[in-house]
Amino acid sequence: MAEDRIEREVTIDAPVSRVWRLLTEAEHLGAWFGDAGADVDLRPGGAVELRWQEHGTAKAVIERIEPETLFSMRWALGDERGAEPAEGNSTLIEFTLVPDGKATKLRVVESGFDSLDLPAEQRVREFERNEEGWGIVLGRLAEHAARATA
Repeated sequence: MAEDRIEREVTIDAPVSRVWRLLTEAEHLGAWFGDAGADVDLRPGGAVELRWQEHGTAKAVIERIEPETLFSMRWALGDERGAEPAEGNSTLIEFTLVPDGKATKLRVVESGFDSLDLPAEQRVREFERNEEGWGIVLGRLAEHAARATA
């Protein structure tokens, strides 16, 4: 497969402390990332559940937390989307926050598509779907940040 990682960077018109809450608090994560809610146990090893009306539920586990700097989680993809994330069925998502005046530069990297235990054509579909999806959800995050009073 030609691509193993998706990288996006967006400037959010909100301070780092607010963007951090939008990324890590269930009420916000479930509004801009999912559309049917979320649960977050905010600690390394903690469970994250994202819900969508159309796509069902995705499960993730938190890998690293560096408050207001880095948040990473591993989530299950493909036919395993509702399964617990494990080696072979998941990719790693890393959110890095950097102050930019009164705004925040948010860098998102999703990696590990090549290590999915899926046929090559399905890995490509997962990559393409998520590549398109990040463009959509990061736009929703920017809109949510403008409305949120977090």
